Amino acid sequence: MDLVKLREKFLKSYFGSFVLACAAFVYGLGVRLILSLYKNGWLKTKSVNTRVVCIGNITSGGTGKTTAVMLAAQKLSKGGIRTAIVSRGYKRSKKKNEVVVLFDKDMLNWQETGDEPYMMSQLLAEYKVPVVVSSDRYAAANEALKEFRSQVILLDDGMQHHRLKRDANIVLLDAQNPFGGEALLPYGTLREPLSALKRANLFVITHSDLVGFREKEDIKDKIRLINDEAEIVEAVHKPDYFFDVIERKKLPLSGLKGEAVAFSAIGDPASFEQTLRNIGLELKQIWRFPDHSTYTLEQIETFASLRGDLPLITTFKDYVKLPEGWQDIVKKNIYILAVDMEIQNGELNKFMDILYPRFSSTRK
Repeated sequence: MDLVKLREKFLKSYFGSFVLACAAFVYGLGVRLILSLYKNGWLKTKSVNTRVVCIGNITSGGTGKTTAVMLAAQKLSKGGIRTAIVSRGYKRSKKKNEVVVLFDKDMLNWQETGDEPYMMSQLLAEYKVPVVVSSDRYAAANEALKEFRSQVILLDDGMQHHRLKRDANIVLLDAQNPFGGEALLPYGTLREPLSALKRANLFVITHSDLVGFREKEDIKDKIRLINDEAEIVEAVHKPDYFFDVIERKKLPLSGLKGEAVAFSAIGDPASFEQTLRNIGLELKQIWRFPDHSTYTLEQIETFASLRGDLPLITTFKDYVKLPEGWQDIVKKNIYILAVDMEIQNGELNKFMDILYPRFSSTRK
């Protein structure tokens, strides 16, 4: 059973809620112990001789982290800053601590690197941004520095990683559920206590267009109670184009209208589906799978048989996980929705100054 659904089922009963609360208490002890060991020097942080910026969150589920990393890498690269991404490679097939480098559309498959690093490497190929994958983020950062002389290393989803010392932390908070129910996993969705927000240098409130002005101000007020020094910016996720997988070409958003079906295995499927509706599509069928799930040919056959002639829409992250032989089943009308993050209110400079403080002067 999907862990999210299992949690929801437990929360419906007093006994289940009690079990989750006990588990959250134990989990919290572990989190605080690790933080204490690093704080008191029993566990050591290690530095690399370049700027390291973490882009992460304190909740489980989708906050838009990957699109934020992509935005940062694109902007830095366009500005002439040598940039690399370091990722742990969740659910990769290779040994977790083995360092793998993805660069310029290397021919490794996604199972060796994890779905998100592989996707990022493909989409960032034109920007010449390497993605270095290993659970040993310190070794990966050293590899990026050695091979590419990176001026900025973006630590993907590293807020709860402490071994690699970073120069700044950018924390993403989903406007729809910014504080994870104010309870640790598995009772809530917090990965660590809210006090972790003190470590942030910049907050990005994502999906800010999906809540009202008052809700956003309440989020900012709560952030400032914990950390009144960090800047706060708002961001939205904007659909950019459709990519016709079979024809290998881009389509404008207006290129698909009417009825469609969609499938995804991402952290926030509801936002993906709502974006499709906002574009003007009527979703007749949706399939949701747990984040990072892989697909089977049997599932692809189900999609193909139930959709009829309707367009089949998914995400870049899901596309890279389609099983070998899927083209023999889905012969036409399969599309990827490309989505970008956009910093609102003309405050992109705040985001860039955290990434690379000399960026503004470099661009003058």
